[in-house]
Amino acid sequence: MATNTTKKPAAAAAAEESTEPVTEPTPARSARTPAPASEAVVGPALPVGVAPVKVRLSHHLGIGGADYPPGAEILVSPDYARRLRGQGYATQV
Repeated sequence: MATNTTKKPAAAAAAEESTEPVTEPTPARSARTPAPASEAVVGPALPVGVAPVKVRLSHHLGIGGADYPPGAEILVSPDYARRLRGQGYATQV
């Protein structure tokens, strides 16, 4: 196995090791809002000429900055409903 035999100069090694703690501010989370009470279509845009599908959520889900608790019924596009059911997030109403 090859090893690195070169040594760092003492001054450079001392400069690299700082004893001061590094503190970085944590990024603020975006504010979540409760699910709206209206029957608007959520998620990806609904294709033209396609009727929305109502699904009941089986798990908590955040879509577009809004929180939807388990048991909430939402209107989504048929493709998005199929993906949610496939991942176990929704059931057919």
